[in-house]
Amino acid sequence: MKYIPKKIIHFLTVSTLFFSCKKNVVEEIYIDGNITIVTQSEGAKLGYSKSSGVNILEEKGLKFKDLNKNGKLDKYEDWRLSFEERANDLASQMSVEQIAGLMLYSSHQSIPAAPQGFGAGTYKGKPFPESGMPSSSLSDQQKKFLTEDNLRHVLITRVESPEVAAQWNNNAQAYVEGLGFGIPTNNSSDPRHSPIASTEYNAGAGGTISMWPEALGLAATFDPALVQRFGEVASIEYRALGLTTALSPQIDLGTEPRWNRLKGTFGEDSRLSADLARAYVDGFQTSSPEFETADGWGFLSVNAMVKHWPSGGPEEGGRDGHFAYGKFAVYPGNNFEEHLIPFTEGAFKLNGKTKSASAVMPYYTISYGQDSKNGINVANAYSDYLITDLLRGKYGYEGVVCTDWGVTGDERGNVEVFAGKPWGMETASIAERHYRVIMAGADQFGGNNDIKPVLEAYQLGVKEHGEEWMRARFEKSAVRLLRNIFQAGLFENPYLEIAHTKATVGNPTFMEEGFQAQVKSIVMLKNKENVLPIGKNSKVYIPKKFIPSTTNWWGIKSEEKWVDAINLEIAKKYFQVTENPEEADFALVFVNSPESGTGYDPADRMNGGNGYVPISLQYSPYTAATAREQSLAAGDPVLAPDVTNRSYKDKTITPSNLKELQNILDTKKAMNGKPVVTIITASNPMVFSEFEKEVQGIILHFNVQDQAILEILSGMAEPSGLLPVQMPANMETVESQFEDVAHDMECHVDETGNKYDFAFGMNWKGVIKDSRTEKYLKN
Repeated sequence: MKYIPKKIIHFLTVSTLFFSCKKNVVEEIYIDGNITIVTQSEGAKLGYSKSSGVNILEEKGLKFKDLNKNGKLDKYEDWRLSFEERANDLASQMSVEQIAGLMLYSSHQSIPAAPQGFGAGTYKGKPFPESGMPSSSLSDQQKKFLTEDNLRHVLITRVESPEVAAQWNNNAQAYVEGLGFGIPTNNSSDPRHSPIASTEYNAGAGGTISMWPEALGLAATFDPALVQRFGEVASIEYRALGLTTALSPQIDLGTEPRWNRLKGTFGEDSRLSADLARAYVDGFQTSSPEFETADGWGFLSVNAMVKHWPSGGPEEGGRDGHFAYGKFAVYPGNNFEEHLIPFTEGAFKLNGKTKSASAVMPYYTISYGQDSKNGINVANAYSDYLITDLLRGKYGYEGVVCTDWGVTGDERGNVEVFAGKPWGMETASIAERHYRVIMAGADQFGGNNDIKPVLEAYQLGVKEHGEEWMRARFEKSAVRLLRNIFQAGLFENPYLEIAHTKATVGNPTFMEEGFQAQVKSIVMLKNKENVLPIGKNSKVYIPKKFIPSTTNWWGIKSEEKWVDAINLEIAKKYFQVTENPEEADFALVFVNSPESGTGYDPADRMNGGNGYVPISLQYSPYTAATAREQSLAAGDPVLAPDVTNRSYKDKTITPSNLKELQNILDTKKAMNGKPVVTIITASNPMVFSEFEKEVQGIILHFNVQDQAILEILSGMAEPSGLLPVQMPANMETVESQFEDVAHDMECHVDETGNKYDFAFGMNWKGVIKDSRTEKYLKN
């Protein structure tokens, strides 16, 4: 049952509780002069906009919304019927154009839209700063895709504030309520609860949203109950922001240690990942009984879109599938089936009444050599074997399948440009790609605001199968997509009370829970001679932290710099901080794990090479002397048809943050024998042999607030986190491990004899051995 702080339960009770009385007692509440909320003791709470033209119907004393304005109660408008019956009724009435719009999922939308660059938008033809319009206004582009393209699934990214997000939701819902059948928008988000490191936590203080560990940090707790509680809290905050679908959890198995999206997974162990996936989805989707409408769904439920089927984890060489150089997932260990376990035994087998995650996203990758039916290599979303035969057939999945963003778009002339990702279908037209996705068994196109290629795909289907067959195929997807909107209660009331949003999102109770979860996610790897915890009156030296120059996915480059390693004002509340290492009792060196790039270097290609270079997990320059002579997969019919071998053997790479290693070593020298503790923000496994013997203590985390680390260092809290992934002894073991196999590396053994293996961690007493290690270390 979802625990809800007393401060906000009033809003939820007014908004959602159904009472049991013989006479239907009706009350109307007005929001912002345009929205009317109708509560009724014997039925669903209804919300509608005056500007939409929707009226209220009455049958046997009960109230219903006349969404299509035909003056009668249609099945899809009748909240007494099942989600399935309502979805089937509405799908049967919709035109092909309306269904095609339902199959679109918008590109990234910020509120308000950026004036330029990625996701830019205009307001009455002007950039937002020049428009004079409220931040919660719909952009010109949003109005277009909601009206002309019939789009009803919107991906929300940055928002100015929770209140602005809530008002934007109300504006968007009022806008679409007046169109056609009054289908609400199903707004969604990628994970948005990541910590801001320098932010101070104060008991009783709120924030813009509660901050919890990243996925790999949640995994480090080895605690499904904590992960389920995160899902519960996040779903309450999502609903208060107008979000009804979570594009999460990411349950790819993190078996390839170099993959840059490993930090978004629950680690490399299939049993742990399955347990955490189940807990996460149960937390998001299940409403407490008092807020439930049917089958576990209710007004606190958020659809979970698990990703990425059938796992994007085993990327060859660690290169990521967002780009052509990382399009192949490989299986040298013949371990394809294990990568399905987080889905089939976790997200699809819930403990709660919703039973299964309501949506699935395939990854960009080509699961190389895994199509035993057709023997072809196309991206997962194009594969009828992976979607229809395996996911829907063998595993009986009936939910929505939505492509990852940009799968049907075109590549650009530069392999490093963030553009379309039509792997395996590079030479097909955009319409042909849409058709292939539909025929593979998927329902929706991520990142596509344009209805035209979907309608073209429909005509391709009519030509091949006939109008009746293709219409039925579209309706099948429409039912799945509508079901997720119905079960979130949006057809009854998609509107938010701004005061409820303000009281809910980032409230003190949720902030406290998130902070404590961050503390639990921190892993202590080394504590030589019990150097930790550090006494309160101790003097500590905290050298500056190096930030390397990087280039993001959109080609924007940053400059390297040295900055304060943490928020020093917060550190001073725990220790005496000095800039002079000679005065210090301890040194605290904050670093990031090695950052060596994407595995592709255009300069190498320009100089006659194939472009492929190593991804290193060590700070020092690395030469891949033991890498494969011949890559397992290759093929770039558009950008590089001549490259048939993606091997990077004998090539050298230097991580961009090599100076962080030197920072550790310089600090050790400056401390002249006094203790040095290294605190690592880890995105991937890493090689520790370069510096481990030079320091007395090692703390590792996966992005938490500075204050959470200081709680551990000072002894205010005891470390309890465990490694969700192995830490390699060297790069040779990284090269020899199989991308698709877990627990197959030689692990680092430190000078005290401890092995940095899966499920290793320390507390003040020593190596942790408890019910978690007993459960997950069993063979």
